[in-house]
Amino acid sequence: MKEFILFIRNEEAHKAAFSTHQQQQFLQKCMDYIARLKKDGNLIGAQPIQREGKIISGSPGAWKEEPYNEHTEVIVGYYHILATNLEEAIEIAKGNPEFEYGDTARIEVRPIKMKEESTGYVYP
Repeated sequence: MKEFILFIRNEEAHKAAFSTHQQQQFLQKCMDYIARLKKDGNLIGAQPIQREGKIISGSPGAWKEEPYNEHTEVIVGYYHILATNLEEAIEIAKGNPEFEYGDTARIEVRPIKMKEESTGYVYP
């Protein structure tokens, strides 16, 4: 099995119009999705991400700090999963409840680099 990260992207206020009932339904679907991934042995970790923070850039002595949310789309959470290949990771991502609750969700599916081939260094 290989490790992948699923970055969950959505509009900042995509749930603003949800009723309390819809919010509860969404959260239950997320809990069910997480339980299924755990049961199938695909989940390493998953957390939502707070909608606050900063982006830093620059170099020592010339740092720049900006609000992270310059656009309406933000990363709202991530899943750290195991899958046999990229295609399986994509299928796992397609089952995410974000897609059932609006049409603004996007999931970035990325393999995690475990080893630096040129040096043999294995990342912790």
